Amino acid sequence: MTKGKRTALWVATILGIALLSAWLFQRPIGLWLFERAVERAAARDTLKDLPDGLHVGLCGTGSPLPSRERAASCTVVIAGKALFVVDAGEGAARNIAQMGLPNGRIKAMFLTHFHSDHIDGMGPMMLLRWTASGNKSPLPVYGPSGVEQVIAGFNAAYALDNGYRTAHHGEAITPPAAAGATAIAFALPAAPTVIYDAGGLRVTAFAVDHRPVQPSVGYRFDYKGRSLVVSGDTAPSSTLEVASKGADLLIHEALNPAMVKTLAAKLDKAGRNQTAQIMRDILDYHASPAQAADSARVAGVQMLVLSHVVPSMPSPYLNAAFLDGAEDRFDGPIIVGEDGQYFSLPAGSKTIDRGSWF
Repeated sequence: MTKGKRTALWVATILGIALLSAWLFQRPIGLWLFERAVERAAARDTLKDLPDGLHVGLCGTGSPLPSRERAASCTVVIAGKALFVVDAGEGAARNIAQMGLPNGRIKAMFLTHFHSDHIDGMGPMMLLRWTASGNKSPLPVYGPSGVEQVIAGFNAAYALDNGYRTAHHGEAITPPAAAGATAIAFALPAAPTVIYDAGGLRVTAFAVDHRPVQPSVGYRFDYKGRSLVVSGDTAPSSTLEVASKGADLLIHEALNPAMVKTLAAKLDKAGRNQTAQIMRDILDYHASPAQAADSARVAGVQMLVLSHVVPSMPSPYLNAAFLDGAEDRFDGPIIVGEDGQYFSLPAGSKTIDRGSWF
């Protein structure tokens, strides 16, 4: 037997022994791997290592259209170490946890409007904030008029569940007074209006054009000289451009009309005419990537991030088709957002660092 054959035989033998051992000891190896993974997950705290400044994480970049890659609308904003959430679509709380951010430390939530894909993840978020926090009061939820009805509905829907959990875990772990949420309503602002000012963070609400959905607002966050804007759902809106003047970062919704029209045509061809008509209907109350880029240019922001992506892009390879030349209308970077991405704006700096918390 040649030396090469002997070496190949030894390699095959060692590999066979390793595979056999992995099969024979599957249970203890699996338990060991599980313990290591749980230890890492339990100890992870993304907040701990953030520099002072303003930070944003994309906990949901999708829409009502089902997507494996994207949860529904959700944006995390961190000012210093204080954690806030804008909108809570389906999958939001899950993504926040997977980003290493503690749902239990959410200080407040801001709702842009009351479409289902912006609120239907609130139940799990309210639950996780309550059961894992030591908070003594419900989650404050800011929103335009109508938020009272939304929060009352969620509180009613979860009332029985809350009672079960207190009965099971006790009032020290799940105090009844801290369950659910509290609505803090404001009138639809005629001009950008400060609706939160504490801990160095100022949050300004402004009306956007998502008719017939009214009220609809966006939010600007200012902290230690850094600023970011979350558009909410909107067609091109001059009020957004005014409120975004000089911001570092604009997170703007985006819909590609040509792609949505193609989707509608294919649905018609498949006999799904009702869904096809919905696709045509949504064309008139969202902004295209090019229109979002125009607003970013007019406002003079440093970077544009697209979220609420319609239709969902399953691969970054499709981003160029989705943008459809929007890059030519804005000099700064344009990012097609993905779940888990973050953008850090350190205090005392002009830089925007980015990466993924997944």
